[in-house]
Amino acid sequence: MTNNWPTTTVGTLFDIGAGKSVTPAARHGSRNHPFLRTANILWGRVDLTEVDSMHFSDDEIATKSLQKGDLLVCEGGDIGRSAIWNGELPSCSFQNHLHRLRPKSADVLPRFFMYYLQAGFTQLGIYEGAGNKTTIPNLSRNRLAALEVPKLPRLEQEKIAAVLWKVQRGIEAQETLLMIARELKRSAMRQLFTRGLRGEPQKETEIGPIPQSWNIRPLRELREFLQYGTSAKCDYESKGRPVLRIPNVAAGSISTKDLKWCELTDREVASIELETGDVLFVRTNAVRERVGRTAVYHGDPPAALFASYLIRARLKLQELVPEFLQYFSMSHSGVAQLSGRSSPAADGKFNINMNRIDSVLVPLPLPDEQNDIIAILDMINRKISLHERKRSALQELFKTLLNRLMTGELRVDDLDIDVAEVAAA
Repeated sequence: MTNNWPTTTVGTLFDIGAGKSVTPAARHGSRNHPFLRTANILWGRVDLTEVDSMHFSDDEIATKSLQKGDLLVCEGGDIGRSAIWNGELPSCSFQNHLHRLRPKSADVLPRFFMYYLQAGFTQLGIYEGAGNKTTIPNLSRNRLAALEVPKLPRLEQEKIAAVLWKVQRGIEAQETLLMIARELKRSAMRQLFTRGLRGEPQKETEIGPIPQSWNIRPLRELREFLQYGTSAKCDYESKGRPVLRIPNVAAGSISTKDLKWCELTDREVASIELETGDVLFVRTNAVRERVGRTAVYHGDPPAALFASYLIRARLKLQELVPEFLQYFSMSHSGVAQLSGRSSPAADGKFNINMNRIDSVLVPLPLPDEQNDIIAILDMINRKISLHERKRSALQELFKTLLNRLMTGELRVDDLDIDVAEVAAA
């Protein structure tokens, strides 16, 4: 248990309530009433994206309705996963695979124990074996009630919870900003690839409306060549040359994580060594919409080769800018063309070959406008990357603080911490 803290049990501090079973009779009852499932309970928050409903009687609504401040704990799946109910809906109940914890006294702060359960189940290992070992592990009411937890003064609970809550709010703020930035990118791509930047009237084409001055041309007319990569065996030992594979072509950029290497003759290397500006297409994937995913090689990792599940396109740079093609491949029209040209294989995946990539129709403004469109989308990508980095940093901070606060390594009882904001929440 935690450093010299006095302890008690969950059952001593909380009244543990049981939810209603989801039965065929309840599904076809006369009164639909919303209820929460384990899918609604994430670590530290309630997700109301999809709220289920079934019949509840008057007595069940009276006994199984949630109150603001109730702590909900998952019995199955990711056992121990918990979140606070903050009264997001006027009236809501819960199913039997959730435990409802309601404090027995005002000295118990549910949010502190929510974080302690998260630390205990995900980091500290103090609740290993807490679940019943059936075919599906589950946390029974009796086992939950018997879990040891710290017995701290209310003010210290509030301060610890306030620190973690503030970091968690920061994470959620970055996730919201990320969602907004990604939607901005989708909207910008719709506008840029159908209306351009020059305020021109549109014309209808095989791939939808585009600006009047733009042309539509198949990729075969805009590239020097297409080429499959090497089928040579690769491994993680850093010998020879780095080889880019499907995992390295992600989200429109080259990832240098999970690199493999291979040793080839000079002649073989010369035939498949990548040059800056080469566009790599993913030619096979289990998800149809991801077939044809692209990224432009910019020299990192240096002297890289590419594997056989990728196709390299070297473009006629005076006509088509590589980044413009890459962004177009992510647009609605680009994805529709590439995934639509893929074919199912016996292994359940979808494949696209060079001939079908060659037939993709590309909207073609002049290079100056291509570069202006690239600049706009690059700017949005930088914004997305910034929020991703901030979110990652806050997530690491949260994990560190959760560990140090819940082991007593970091004490906050003597610090002046504003707890009013979290109390209001």
